Amino acid sequence: MLDAARRGFSTLKVDPSVVEAALSAMRTWLSDPRTSEYAPMIEALAAAGSWELLLDSFYQVIPFGTGGRRGPVGVGPNRINPFTIQSSIQGHCVYLKQRHGQGPLSVVVAYDVRRYQDARGLYPKGVPSPVRGLSSRDFAELAAGVYAANGVTVHMLSRSSDSFVSTPELSFAIRYLGAHGGLNVSASHNPSDDNGAKIYNHLGGQEVPPNDEELVDIVAQVQDVRFLPYERALAEGLVVELQPEVHAAYLQTNLDCSLSPQARSARVVFTALHGTGDTTVVEVLRAAGFEVALEPTQASHDGAFPNVPFGTPNPEVPQSMDAAVAYAQELGADLVMACDPDADRLGLVVKHGGGWRFMNGNQIGALVVRYALDHGHGGPRPVVIKTEVTSSLIERVAKARGAQVVGHLLVGFKYIGEGLRALEEEGRFHHALGGVGAFAVGVEESHGVLVTPHIRDKDAAGAALMLAEAASLEKQRGRTLVDLLEDCHREVGFVSNGLISTVMRGASGQACIVAIQDSLRQDPPRWVGGREVTAFHDRRDPDGPFGALLCETDRSARNVLVFELGPDSRVLLRPSGTEPKNKVYAEICGVPGQDPAEVDAATRALAEDFALLMLGRVGLELPRWALKVSDLLPVEQKQAFAEVIMPGVAARLRAREPVLDWLEEVLQPFGKDPRALLLPGVRAWAGLQSEELGSEAVALFS
Repeated sequence: MLDAARRGFSTLKVDPSVVEAALSAMRTWLSDPRTSEYAPMIEALAAAGSWELLLDSFYQVIPFGTGGRRGPVGVGPNRINPFTIQSSIQGHCVYLKQRHGQGPLSVVVAYDVRRYQDARGLYPKGVPSPVRGLSSRDFAELAAGVYAANGVTVHMLSRSSDSFVSTPELSFAIRYLGAHGGLNVSASHNPSDDNGAKIYNHLGGQEVPPNDEELVDIVAQVQDVRFLPYERALAEGLVVELQPEVHAAYLQTNLDCSLSPQARSARVVFTALHGTGDTTVVEVLRAAGFEVALEPTQASHDGAFPNVPFGTPNPEVPQSMDAAVAYAQELGADLVMACDPDADRLGLVVKHGGGWRFMNGNQIGALVVRYALDHGHGGPRPVVIKTEVTSSLIERVAKARGAQVVGHLLVGFKYIGEGLRALEEEGRFHHALGGVGAFAVGVEESHGVLVTPHIRDKDAAGAALMLAEAASLEKQRGRTLVDLLEDCHREVGFVSNGLISTVMRGASGQACIVAIQDSLRQDPPRWVGGREVTAFHDRRDPDGPFGALLCETDRSARNVLVFELGPDSRVLLRPSGTEPKNKVYAEICGVPGQDPAEVDAATRALAEDFALLMLGRVGLELPRWALKVSDLLPVEQKQAFAEVIMPGVAARLRAREPVLDWLEEVLQPFGKDPRALLLPGVRAWAGLQSEELGSEAVALFS
């Protein structure tokens, strides 16, 4: 079988060292008693010739990043499974003892709604699989058994509980209970086949360099895992039930962030996207006195996310909120809000002028910052903290109100949490002065907002409360949050932000991501889409704002390239830390009197120009119209759309041949709701064709 695997791997475009690493790991997993139960599935994948999947599953150990491990559940060291989860926790136990001594130690363990069912159909049916059906709760119990065997007490919900602990509530609970750390078994907004282990420190945040590298190194050295069955750990008092008072205190912490307790007129529809947001946002808003209706079709705690478009429970995706918008229209509500499954990201849609306006993460952040500062949150010299990729609109709004702004941070809310630590312990963070009580708002463009220092990760609940209050005040004036956002633009200038993600899966995709960064770092372009690059910044530069590299995890976090295109435009590029993709961030600041729609169009064009340039560095060619399809699709499927699907559709329509059955077959690999994923690209393609051909093609996908 290994000889067959070697021959199969040789057909893939990867470095020979990758092949040897995969073969070595396969040999180990087939012979090691700890992983021998995976042998039937490994053999079945080899018999089926699933070489790309096997190579990607075995060529490396799934990286333990700065916050933990996240990725697809499956077979092999480069997948989430009991072996990789438990080795992570064993390393965390060693780290805790090195940090806090051998005395009594405790952690809080949380988990989301996921249950692995191989939704993508990657594995042969009928073959024993050690991971099929495993839930986040199952992984949490396996982790608890490792903590307990190492003498670490675990606080977690009992099996009989029908509730969950969200990411922000976990952060709060660690601080509230005085625990030494925490674990969240979740893959946040990722598709249902993913899961992960996100590790927290005693402050309720995640470690930053160089402390995170110490944890990474310890996990990498784990050889043996101590384990105590969950029932025995429970009987010995090493697993302790998380008490309701913790949840009540978390809710009260958010309720204490109310700035206008008399403003309660806005009516809200909320969708949990089958996740845990009903235990946070909904409970906070209702306890504050708001009328909140829960969208019924997405209300169940279901890790398959059955009623979410594309199976992607992410409030960054406008379509994820379509059902809630329709429900809100029926009820006559004013706002629609949503959370991802672990309830740290917040989505917002506002009823305005007879229609509904989706707000992106930058716009949500700007609204919260304006409202919070206008109502005295953070005191006389408030501090606002944001990441570098987050819109400069937020910085402009904050500075116009006299706030101190730290706006250059690397991506990741842990860096905002580090800012809170510095304010609390040192009285300053970079140039911002004041204790932690001066903290007003932390913002990340990916729909992450924090409005209280008592939590050290993004939290949708506090931001939702402030937005509902702001909407109520505007409603009393016959206005909406859209009007408030336009006030921001009139006051400080219109800022447009665009984002394009290019997903590149597997070992070959990872090689492309690395090659792109290396190419652009070594030979940055002089022009992007007709705009001159006036300055280039490599955030690994020791002479830059972050100074000398602290460690390898710092090097990884600083893999960010910034291209300035004059005084008011820029593009940033970085690989995602949690998904196999590059992310292109474009920003253009308009001039007074310029049409916002014109600026938005220019920003989108700039992002596309850079994405095409970037992909060209590794020989990946796409027509511009193919970039219009959903960024949830990987690059290879965008290529198939451009090179196979649309030419095939056009040929069959021109020849008046049957097209529907053929289209159904070629769309099968595109997952759930493939027509909706591709429709924006079809419309862009149609605009280049005859009116009749374009209309017929659009109708096939609508």
